[in-house]
Amino acid sequence: MYGLIRQIPQISRRCWVERRLPCFSVVPSGTTDWAAVVIHLAQFYSRQLHDPIVPKFKGSLVKLGVFVPNWIGDVVMATPAVRALRKYVGDSGTMIGVMRPYVAEVLNGTRWFDESLHYEKLPAQPGWRWSVLRRRLREIDLDVIVLLTNSLRTGWMARQSGARQRIGYAGNLRSWMLTTQLYTPRRQWTKIGLPPIDSYLNLAYATGCEWEPPTLELSTTDADEQAADATWHQLGLPHPDQVIVLNSGGAFGGSKHWPAEHFAALARRLAIEDGYSVLVNCGPGEREIASRIVKLADFPRIFGLAGLETLPIGLTKALIRRGRMLVTTDSGPRYFGIAFSRPVVTIFGPTDPHTTRNYYGKETTLTLDLPCQPCWQATCPLGHGRCMSELSVDMVYRATRELLSDEPGVNRVA
Repeated sequence: MYGLIRQIPQISRRCWVERRLPCFSVVPSGTTDWAAVVIHLAQFYSRQLHDPIVPKFKGSLVKLGVFVPNWIGDVVMATPAVRALRKYVGDSGTMIGVMRPYVAEVLNGTRWFDESLHYEKLPAQPGWRWSVLRRRLREIDLDVIVLLTNSLRTGWMARQSGARQRIGYAGNLRSWMLTTQLYTPRRQWTKIGLPPIDSYLNLAYATGCEWEPPTLELSTTDADEQAADATWHQLGLPHPDQVIVLNSGGAFGGSKHWPAEHFAALARRLAIEDGYSVLVNCGPGEREIASRIVKLADFPRIFGLAGLETLPIGLTKALIRRGRMLVTTDSGPRYFGIAFSRPVVTIFGPTDPHTTRNYYGKETTLTLDLPCQPCWQATCPLGHGRCMSELSVDMVYRATRELLSDEPGVNRVA
């Protein structure tokens, strides 16, 4: 008997949790009547069903660590869980964020973490080495560490941190490193993927948090807003209500890219037929495609960020926050728009709108109903990329106009 498996009532869907319980602490020493042993075990586990998985640390302040996801979109989808954990810890407790350096840029401006610790596989700074991080985590002496990541590496790091409770999803050869394991729900032995927002919130509920609304949340810093002011002035953009932001990139791979020709045609229609100015967003690795969109559109009120010297994440957040709306592929900036309550039109190809749903009412998701969708591949395995190239400019334009008319977001299949 290695552990207790039970279902937490507030956990969405059917997500099972195992709490490791040493059997030698359950059975009284010297017991020889095995019928009595069975009765004792049943009574013990019955009591455990009414206990929180992670007990409140009475008599001391809670010190809780959080391993934050690595993908930008996942970071934003984890914000409801992080917010719930902050409420669990309270003002008197301490919450430490453990994350990649670029993830810290996404969360800059929020006030959930009392301290952020950074790490990298190939650290650019001495302070990002694992040896430095491990020493600091052990100095803090964490009561609980929650893994919003699923990797073996972070499971090992959590175990080495010295935290007394380690909560995360089982799998990837790391289950034995966790004191509390969550299991993805299954149907006839097939895993049923939960939306990431729900998966992250389940970890918070397993920690002992109260129910938290699944509302994405981000903030900007004064420096982000100043950089956005300077960019706005440099490009000569009008009032924010007259600016629509387009986002074409994505670190996932080329299969998520809507053709530059389509983006350019959409930008021209929004500028010529509706009188809007259009800002083409890009990251450091997407300058070429952003420049191509602006060049193909060839219209005075269509601008791009490709010519800027630096393109920090904070600038992207601030620009999307002040724009009228966002038209994007299924990539990280999509979640910036949602977190800042902007109307969002999201173009899907190799991924599934249902899997990444976020309970946001002002988003319209667009996808085709091809037999090969969704493939979840970074490059189209069939070589044609029809899921993106055949999703028409007219369809995206109509969805954009509907959201501009304050109509609620919808999920649409062509």
